Amino acid sequence: MTQLWLARHGETDWNLEGRFQGQADPPLNASGLAQAQQTADQLVGAGIQAIFCSDLQRALLTAQIIGKKLGIIPQEDNRLREIRLGVWEGMLVEQIKSEYTDIWQRRQLDPVHVRPPGGENLLELAERVWAAASQIAHQHPGGTVLLVSHGVSLACLICRARGLPLEQALQVIPDNAHVIQVDWPGDTIETESREKI
Repeated sequence: MTQLWLARHGETDWNLEGRFQGQADPPLNASGLAQAQQTADQLVGAGIQAIFCSDLQRALLTAQIIGKKLGIIPQEDNRLREIRLGVWEGMLVEQIKSEYTDIWQRRQLDPVHVRPPGGENLLELAERVWAAASQIAHQHPGGTVLLVSHGVSLACLICRARGLPLEQALQVIPDNAHVIQVDWPGDTIETESREKI
């Protein structure tokens, strides 16, 4: 069983503004940079052996800050990117609700299968992040690995590791720079997890 530490990237201005980021690439803001450093400090002594991260700059820089502290060079994996939100990327929630009322309502009822225009749904996202996590775990059997990724992507991993239905993913999105420990492969309900702020 491989221990995965799941870390969400630090804050961006789009997080503050409530904009949907998806695979758009806004940078960390000053608070996000500080959060990344705090996360790095928290992970000293955790036994992290490898770091994998999304190639989007907010996750990559977070991983690089942590890696510098731990003496580990992060490895980029584009399967750890955030959910692709198509035309919704960069938009505020209220704009989306107003301009895409029908598809927004359908996605609220069925986020697993309904996708934004030009985007992907939760199932498509989950399949790629699950595949990435399983491959990484296979490469580090019995090891301790840090994955630095994005809110919805990590939520899909949390659901798998904790035996939760994917429909609950949007309810377990971690905060910026929050770290959650799970065991992988995530194919059993009985999974120990520990959270760190």
